[in-house]
Amino acid sequence: MLEIGDDAPDFALDNQHGETVRRSDFDGQHLIVYFYPRANTEGCTVEACEFRDARPTFENENAAVVGISDDPVDDLASFAAEYDLEFDLLSDEDGEVSAAYDSYGEKNMFGNTFDGVFRNTYVVGPDGTIQAVFEGVSPEGHAEEVLEALA
Repeated sequence: MLEIGDDAPDFALDNQHGETVRRSDFDGQHLIVYFYPRANTEGCTVEACEFRDARPTFENENAAVVGISDDPVDDLASFAAEYDLEFDLLSDEDGEVSAAYDSYGEKNMFGNTFDGVFRNTYVVGPDGTIQAVFEGVSPEGHAEEVLEALA
């Protein structure tokens, strides 16, 4: 895992609208970078909707939220539309950015082994360094947990 004080890895990924979003687009404010395994699954939907609902509070804290998964842009677009997710959902289909954030690798589920995204979250400070790390998070209540770390 990246540690507090490390430089946050740069990224340039397409969002649900097909627009390129860069980490540097958020310089000067806090950036919540949360990694989630799959759009439109139960846990990922709970987590995304909690970040959606807390968006005004994040904005009051000068913080933006981006979610990153290995879903294709089209899947992110339908997920965002279905749940009115107005923050950027970023497509990291090859897992390269997720791996740079120690959030991609071998997973085991129902006896199958595959590569996928781990549910981790990083708070990146206005200076581009990691300010908080959440590994293997539980979706329910996680947005509140991140807000507490910002306070």
